[in-house]
Amino acid sequence: MGRAALADIKGKDFSELAKETKTNTEDTNKVSNTNKNRSTTTSDSSRKKSRRRPKKTTMPAAVMVSPVQRLFDTCKDVFALAGTGIVPTPDKIEQLRAVLDQIQPADVGLTPQMPFFSLPVTRRAPPITYLHIHECEKFSMGIFCLPPSGVLPLHNHPGMTVFSKLLFGTMHIKSYDWVVDVPSNASAVVPPSQMQHPEVRLAKVKVDSDFTAPCNASILYPADGGNMHCFTAVTACAVLDVLGPPYSDPEGRHCTYYFDYPFTKLSVDEITVAEEEKDKYAWLQEREKPEDLAVVGAPYTGPEIVEN
Repeated sequence: MGRAALADIKGKDFSELAKETKTNTEDTNKVSNTNKNRSTTTSDSSRKKSRRRPKKTTMPAAVMVSPVQRLFDTCKDVFALAGTGIVPTPDKIEQLRAVLDQIQPADVGLTPQMPFFSLPVTRRAPPITYLHIHECEKFSMGIFCLPPSGVLPLHNHPGMTVFSKLLFGTMHIKSYDWVVDVPSNASAVVPPSQMQHPEVRLAKVKVDSDFTAPCNASILYPADGGNMHCFTAVTACAVLDVLGPPYSDPEGRHCTYYFDYPFTKLSVDEITVAEEEKDKYAWLQEREKPEDLAVVGAPYTGPEIVEN
């Protein structure tokens, strides 16, 4: 409808309203005395109505944010400047750790009764299930589900800061950091059966313990905290992993697997370690991805994430 037509309708309405008002005024003058008492009664009634309390308005309930949505939002903040070797500030690290420490299995749609936590009888190495939650160029979120005796072999996280939260079960974690002050001319004799990658490098044990949920999230950094680690399921267990930034072959963040040898197993020139400290060191040697490692994907069934 055009602007002129709309103005015409309004004009007509206002004209009729003016006529009606004039007529009502004349009638009112004729019956003013008759309605005097009635007017008083009406006025009293109006005052009573005006004293009534206004109706209460019900405010809408606050929208509940799911724990996994809170985790996603926190990761966006903590890893806003993520890049290879860039570590978030200590206050950001604690911010994300605090959110992770509150995550429960039910918050991500998990129960220990799910089929991928059962130990199959047909495979020598039980498969590990990965539930993908989110990945972008700054960070990734996902859950590894391990049946009893399931193993994620020793591997690294180049240039990454990694948070791991054990959601339920018992897991053995063994992790290493590189020893950086090894003489450059040090050499080791590698067993002939492992000559695919003859070079070895000295590493120091950071963690070698069982962890049982509930427990706090663990954190590893690009150069310390146990950047190379291995997960072994003592019981069926699940671990929520947050990586910032995620693996990326084009950006040089490759996943490398390792053999680890006791310090005393290899003959090494120019490197000495006190006798009581030898069990805290090991030689790591790159290897191909283990043939018996089976990691399969499954749909994430927890609360949806809104990527706002």
